[in-house]
Parts: sequence; C-alpha cells; structure tokens
Amino acid sequence: MNILIALIPALMWGIMPLLITKIGGTTRQQTMGITFGALVFACIALAFTDPKYTMETLVISFITGCLWAVGQMFQLKSFKLIGVSKAMPISTGMQLVGTTLFGVLLFHEWDTAFRITLGFIALALIIIGIFMTSYAEKDNSGESKLNSGLVVLVISSLGYIGYVVIIQGFSINGFDAILPQAVGMVVAALVMTARSKEDTESRFVKKTALLIIPGVLWASGNVAMLYANSLVGVATGFSLSQLGVVISTLGAILLLGERKTKKELIFVIIGVILVVIGGVLIGLTKA
Repeated sequence: MNILIALIPALMWGIMPLLITKIGGTTRQQTMGITFGALVFACIALAFTDPKYTMETLVISFITGCLWAVGQMFQLKSFKLIGVSKAMPISTGMQLVGTTLFGVLLFHEWDTAFRITLGFIALALIIIGIFMTSYAEKDNSGESKLNSGLVVLVISSLGYIGYVVIIQGFSINGFDAILPQAVGMVVAALVMTARSKEDTESRFVKKTALLIIPGVLWASGNVAMLYANSLVGVATGFSLSQLGVVISTLGAILLLGERKTKKELIFVIIGVILVVIGGVLIGLTKA
C-alpha cells in the first residue's frame, strides 16, 4: 500500500501535461488556470493540516512559489514549441541534474566514495537520455524550434530548481509551505501574464476554469509525495516520482498523436528509460 501511495505523484504529474495540452488554451490561460488550481487545493488542504507559520516560512515559501510559476509558464511554452513527448524528458532531466548539483555543492549530499560514483553515473545517464530524447531527424524548421525549446526549458528548469533548492536550504516543512507557495504562484502568474503582444485573448475564459483541474492534480501529487516520503523514505519516494515522465512522454505520442519517425521513437523510449534510471540512482544516493 505504501508503494502505491508513493506512485501517486508520478501518476498525477504524468497525466498533468497531457490534460493541459488536451484542454488547450494559450500559455497565459494555462498558467493562470494551473496556479489557481494549486491555490484552490492549498485552501482545501489547510483544513486538514496544522501549519506553523513564521515570517521566514511565509516569505521564503512565497518566493519559491513565484519561482515555480516561472518554471511552469516556460515549460508550457516548451510544449507548444516542441511537444510534450520531447519537452518532458528534457525538462525532467535538467531538473534532476540541476537539483542534484546544487545538493552536492551547497548541502554536501554526496559524502562517500560510493555516493559520488553512483551520482556521477546517474548524471551521465540523465545527460545521455536528454540528448537521445531531443534527437530529431534532419529538418531545418524542426531544428530551429528545438533550439528555441531548449532555451525555454533552461529558463523553466532554473525556476523549478530554485523552487526546490531554496526550500531545502531554509529547511522549511513542505506542509507549512503549501499555502504561501500557492499564493506566490498566483501572484507571479498574474504579473507574468499581465500583457502579451503576441496573445491578445483574455486570460480568463472557460478554458482557464478547466485548467484549474491540472493545477489541482499537480498540488495533490505534491502533497502525496510529502506524505509518501514519510512512509517509504525520501530516496524511494523521490525515485518513484520520476516515473511520471514515462506516462507524459508515451501518453503524448499515443494519446495526443505527437508524430515521431520510427528512429525518433526508438531514441525517445531509450532516452526516457535512461532518465528514469538516472533518477532512481540519484534517489539511492539520498538513502
């Protein structure tokens, strides 16, 4: 039963990008809907938790919520540029590499020769996996979009990494951070989507309301991971959460109809497997 609970984040986070793409909408509408969904869930969760707020907890959590919104918005941009099946494994890989390197450099997480060796093997597998999933057969227009998508994903990953690393650096309890983070997400989303020369359509339409659903999915997956970590440990919980990339990547190909040549499909599948294995090995370094 504990393992099933630990798999909930992977399920939620794997379905989330598929649902977002299926609902559609502009990047601005998607960003607003998802962040409002996170806020709705945080308000509901408040009734079932007993957070301990300090000024530090409120300020730092708010800031990290803003960073998450930056990561989310630019990840949504990448979906439109290169598709979910290509963006998700690259995004996951970048986040794994980034958070791991910060953990090693700032928090000295690899304190034994075994962990250092295992960690570098994991990073190598993830980097190789990223390159494999980003493979595209010769197509100049596709190459241009891929380059743009990679730039957008770097910005997205920096936002996500900051969200994780700063909370860890201040040792803030995840359950205490839920509500102020959600407020930060919404405030940042409102600021970032205030104006757009390219997109004149309103941020608040029917699709925005529907996009609250994937926001709730993300937030519920986040809480499930916090709870699962207390049951199975951070290493196992973290490793199992990485399986979501398999659902989103293959789901985009099978359910959203994202087209791949036979060679590209083989590269994507192998790349996703390598990213997942790398994520599991990084989880083991935390054991």
